[in-house]
Amino acid sequence: MKTDFLVIGSGAAGLSFALKAAEHGHVTLVTKGKMDECNTNYAQGGICSVTYAPDTFEKHIHDTLVCGAGKCDPAAVELVVRRAPELIRDLIAWGTKFDKTPDGRFELNREGGHTEHRILHHEDLTGAEIERALITSVRKHPNITVLEHHFAIDLLTQHHLGEFVTRHTRGLACFGAYVLNLESNEIETVLAKFTVVAAGGCGNVYSSTTNPSVATGDGIAMCHRAKAITENMEFIQFHPTSLYHPAEKPNFLITEAMRGYGAILRLQNGEEFMDKYHPMKSLAPRDVTARAIYTEMTRRGEDFVYLDVRHKDPEQTRRHFPNIYEKCLSLGIDITRDLIPVTPAAHYCCGGVKVDLNGETSIRRLYALGETSCTGLHGANRLASNSLIEAVVYADQAAKHATSRLSSVEIQEGIPDWDFEGTQHTEEMLMIIQSKREMQAIMSNYVGIVRSNLSLERALRRLSIIYEETEELHNKIKPNRELCELRNMIAVAYLVIKQGSALKESVGCHYNSDYPKPDNK
Repeated sequence: MKTDFLVIGSGAAGLSFALKAAEHGHVTLVTKGKMDECNTNYAQGGICSVTYAPDTFEKHIHDTLVCGAGKCDPAAVELVVRRAPELIRDLIAWGTKFDKTPDGRFELNREGGHTEHRILHHEDLTGAEIERALITSVRKHPNITVLEHHFAIDLLTQHHLGEFVTRHTRGLACFGAYVLNLESNEIETVLAKFTVVAAGGCGNVYSSTTNPSVATGDGIAMCHRAKAITENMEFIQFHPTSLYHPAEKPNFLITEAMRGYGAILRLQNGEEFMDKYHPMKSLAPRDVTARAIYTEMTRRGEDFVYLDVRHKDPEQTRRHFPNIYEKCLSLGIDITRDLIPVTPAAHYCCGGVKVDLNGETSIRRLYALGETSCTGLHGANRLASNSLIEAVVYADQAAKHATSRLSSVEIQEGIPDWDFEGTQHTEEMLMIIQSKREMQAIMSNYVGIVRSNLSLERALRRLSIIYEETEELHNKIKPNRELCELRNMIAVAYLVIKQGSALKESVGCHYNSDYPKPDNK
């Protein structure tokens, strides 16, 4: 199969790139599930953009830099913040409906770390609304072919032409990908002039996550194996307030917009506690809040704290958060009268595949977008609701860059088809499932909200055993979705542990000097 643009992933980044690129050439979009199985669809709170005074670009830039704990790339922050209003208009043109006040102005929310109201939203289902509009537009476009239930398993480079490549190979380029058709179980060779990896995050590396089951770090792992540079993988953001309901996976998210609305964090004895940790109290940035909750739970031997919104007008609460209200009510919790039990959960990968301001990786003709990428916008800790706007801004940057080069690039011929012949057995499938559980337990126990040199070293030793066993299995049996996901998750887990450092505090604002720095070898 040949195409101008191969897009891997169907979230906001992949879909918006596809719509822009399809005006200039043919786009083939592959996704391992259905199109709406992605992190975008789960994003409740909203999308950032400076919209009305007294907010300014300078304020949004400042909030992002402060929240990122000195690890942001100022150029990336400037780009995203200043281009945000333009891309919001594109989303609206594609059919996205944001909530408005009776006088026709956008109804803006405020979330943790923000000094102004700048979050556009659609009830508490903003991501789902953006995804709905983008999917509708993509399905209508005659120049876009969508292949659902197709799992990209490896990127094609000069390695597949018989050359020995490293991260330092000059002229390293991407020519497409091997894609596993999950319905026929055949591996297809998809050749492309340009490849875009927008395969989402890696939350399922942990036992408790707000991410859907498809978020297994596939894009990051594929790019890493292809020798692209990755960075900041140690900066895993834990959302402070997922609904405490151990029987349910993934963890249901209680949006940060609820704290912006006025909800208060309380201990199980009813006491407020965030004033001990930050002057913004319950509206503190996510890393501070998650660490504070973790500290209090550990100190008391408790599994959750409470979020209290009982003091707000019940009708307003139901109107602002209908999805959360219905979900909690289904569990016997009326959020207008009852406290909401919450606990931190793995939520977002602030690092990823390193890209420039055009979204291009260290490999030519290969772009990484959305949570797969590391643009430098988020630094050590993502400012709430900055991720969706980052996705569409960088998708636009990448589309402009790639389409301007389209006429000068040819499809690479001579790439061999996948030729592996193998079998799989029930016993091997059980081993894959068990290895996945072991890996998640290792990451949750040793590489969570608070880490140390000792915990990281222990995690690395235990993970190395699972890695060796998985590679042995990969060389023995024909690839399937479960094995490919496990292999990708182990690669991402290794990067999270090895790439950065032991962290003095939570999500990764500080390096510990006695731990080796990333070498990207």
